[in-house]
Amino acid sequence: MFDHEKFDHYPFEKIPLEQDLYLMDEKFLNEYEKMMSHFLSDPQNNDYEPVGYVSFVAARKILANSVELSWYANVSDRFHEVSIILTKENFVRCIGCWQYDEKPIIFVNGDWLNSLYARSFSVFAMVDAIGVKQYLEEDKLTTAMLCSLRDRIDALASEYPSVSFISFADSLLLKSNWSVGAHDNDVTYSYEPELFVKLSAEISTIYQECLGLPTYSVITQGQNSYYDDNLLHISDSKNHISLNSLGIPFAQLMDIEHTARAKIRAKEHSPAEVYMDSQYYNSLYFKFDFEKREQPKASYSTKMVSKDCEYYFNSAATILDNLRTEC
Repeated sequence: MFDHEKFDHYPFEKIPLEQDLYLMDEKFLNEYEKMMSHFLSDPQNNDYEPVGYVSFVAARKILANSVELSWYANVSDRFHEVSIILTKENFVRCIGCWQYDEKPIIFVNGDWLNSLYARSFSVFAMVDAIGVKQYLEEDKLTTAMLCSLRDRIDALASEYPSVSFISFADSLLLKSNWSVGAHDNDVTYSYEPELFVKLSAEISTIYQECLGLPTYSVITQGQNSYYDDNLLHISDSKNHISLNSLGIPFAQLMDIEHTARAKIRAKEHSPAEVYMDSQYYNSLYFKFDFEKREQPKASYSTKMVSKDCEYYFNSAATILDNLRTEC
């Protein structure tokens, strides 16, 4: 198979890095090989005919038993990049043909590819109050203030049933699930990240009115290991709550907050109202004339992603004022 001399064969360990690639279901392997072999036998007279369906990806790092990919879940009306892992057992083969500008195609297990398009992903936000330590030292926080805050968050949460709200200490954790969907399943693309910037601004107002304290927010998105579960798990005994959160975006929340605190202390950048991982930030529906890449940003690292990461930081008003759609 793929015996023509112009085919490029890439073993798993040699999958090309940092360039455009395609993912394709292995069920199209024979059809693709037949079409390309026919085309290559006489390129001047034989037509190139598209086969199957492709997903857009880029390989970032080859690991011992997997490859880290950037999957472009949507490139038609927003730039939506998600970090995913393709295990070696789901890899079938990688074939290209650079002499005819045919990008390498990674053929993969069909069940794995179908699950990628059917599963749920998540958006996370962590909202934290600023100045709580001083309030505690000065005994300024009253039960009435805290109950008022709780009631206002309850009211806000009731308006957004697709978002989970978890309060702990002086922080609030938000989570919403989204899906990609495909032409051959009944799952639809449901990604609406702009909502989380709006919620961050609304929650900031609530904290100001109830406690007199400002807030900052950290927002990320991506793959969640609990991809077939509900937003929350509450045990039958009602005394165990799980946010069903494990994966890259949840880890990035903590890494961005830790890095931003360190950079602010070192005066490398000023404090901001909202900090956004670049994959989340770049997926927002910005106005065409907004210079989104010229906005303040900083680098950070996370154990969950091999390449250097970035976060953007700004005021919520600046982000909301420059979105193309109301959220």
